[in-house]
Amino acid sequence: MPAATPASGGWRGWRGRRPFWGGVLVLLGGAEILFTLRAPLPVVLHIGMQGLAGYLVPVVMTVCGVLILLNPAQRLFYSVLAVLSSLASWITSNLGGFLVGMIIGVLGACLTFGWLPDQPPRRRRLRRPPATKAPGPAEA
Repeated sequence: MPAATPASGGWRGWRGRRPFWGGVLVLLGGAEILFTLRAPLPVVLHIGMQGLAGYLVPVVMTVCGVLILLNPAQRLFYSVLAVLSSLASWITSNLGGFLVGMIIGVLGACLTFGWLPDQPPRRRRLRRPPATKAPGPAEA
């Protein structure tokens, strides 16, 4: 079965035309922060506003992750919004989902910001065989 090229479509072609991993990481970061807000843990920290902002920030992150995947033309705006909301989750949402969601969101936003469209796909690098070491003066 031949592999799908970006021109022929398919899953790999769709994924190759957008900052896929950046969008997925932003989406997962927002979902993790939402999960820690609703977790029935006795150690949940109540820092910052526990009203609307605690839920609004991770929802904005999750929506940014979906929009990065669906509308890659506006990736720069969505990535800036995602990194700002990830950093805002430190104050509003249990220290950014106990740091995990915040770090995942910032990493995904950085991957999205740095993604360049219209680049030829990279070819896997062939591993060079290990260089044979010529015998030195001490080994001869």
